[in-house]
Amino acid sequence: MEAKAVARYIRVSPRKVRQVANMIKGKDILEAQAVLKYTPKRGAGYIAKVLQSAVANAEHNYEMDPDNMYVANAYVDQGPTLKRFMPRAMGRADKIRKRTSHITVVVREKEEVN
Repeated sequence: MEAKAVARYIRVSPRKVRQVANMIKGKDILEAQAVLKYTPKRGAGYIAKVLQSAVANAEHNYEMDPDNMYVANAYVDQGPTLKRFMPRAMGRADKIRKRTSHITVVVREKEEVN
């Protein structure tokens, strides 16, 4: 049994958020939350919020035990890019790309070994 949560159109570059998402893959929920709490990257707060939502979805919708869950997968896809222009010297303009991310966290219950 697994549950997931998705945050879409987050205003952080996907490349930067992926660094944080890769740190929590395969970890227990409590360990993942501790790692995210002490990671000094902007994306850590967004991923922590999505992780909390995935755990709440698992508890409420599938009646899973949060003490027996782990992060099965955490991935970040690229969202639409906002294109802006910045004036430069001699009447020119540079394109500024403001990238967005779609963050997905999947939690799963541990298999019981008999």
